[in-house]
Amino acid sequence: MNKATFWRGVVPAITTPFAADGDIDHAFLARHANWLIDAGCTGIVPLGSLGEGATLSFEDKLAIVKTLVEALGERAPVIPGIAALSTDEAVRLAQECERLGARGLMVLPPYVYSTDWREMGAHVRAVVRATKLPVLLYNNPVAYKTDFSAEQIAELAAEFPQIEAVKESSGDIRRFAAIRALIGDRLELMVGMDDAIVEGVTMGATGWIAGVVNAFPAESVRVFEQARDGGSDAAMALYAWLLPLLRMDTVPKFVQLIKLMQQRVGQGSERVRAPRLVVEGAERDEALRIIDHAIATRPKLQ
Repeated sequence: MNKATFWRGVVPAITTPFAADGDIDHAFLARHANWLIDAGCTGIVPLGSLGEGATLSFEDKLAIVKTLVEALGERAPVIPGIAALSTDEAVRLAQECERLGARGLMVLPPYVYSTDWREMGAHVRAVVRATKLPVLLYNNPVAYKTDFSAEQIAELAAEFPQIEAVKESSGDIRRFAAIRALIGDRLELMVGMDDAIVEGVTMGATGWIAGVVNAFPAESVRVFEQARDGGSDAAMALYAWLLPLLRMDTVPKFVQLIKLMQQRVGQGSERVRAPRLVVEGAERDEALRIIDHAIATRPKLQ
């Protein structure tokens, strides 16, 4: 089957920028998205964990999708994250995002409630059936306490041709081989944890839903291309420089830290929406030590 090409390459899980009054900064959101595409990214995923999706209202989410679709036009696809407290809301969100011009969807388990495969499978099926868009299934048991096994992913892929890719964020790199063993190249495999990108590409991943790319897009695109085209040895020097930053994507305060990176490189603000608060004290000092060292030793890309 022909799958969408935008599952290949570096696709930022874009942050949601907030103005000083707490409202969404739509003007910066539009500029930021285009800056990322200018750097070689192949699409934009809003409304995910890094986008603080759980703190956004339904109306906020639609407004963000509308802004991004209008800002990017035909340059790159907008692929919203579809997550909600209820299946009904997730279905409505998927339908509205399709109406607004999204070209794909990243389907997540529901917020808060995690249970067995019967209920989680029913949730995913309801969302997928509600739209004609190609779907990326997002597996992140660390954040959402729901773990889609390779067998369950294969079951959904067999049932729904429009499920074209899986974003794997279990932290278990063996999952890629397990999925491949069951269904070959039926799904595009995408890395969902920044500090596993070279390992993931080595195991057959063709795409990366990335976080640190929000602040360092050129370097993120280059390390992915190096790993894809030349293997781990070709990517290792740049990967070693990036890793201290990439590891900030896999800690509880990853949103605050990646937004702090953006602020430090002049591409956004560290403002977050409560209950998150900006990092302070020794935690902030250590984060800035790592970020500022990376900026000071930033390699020149040819």
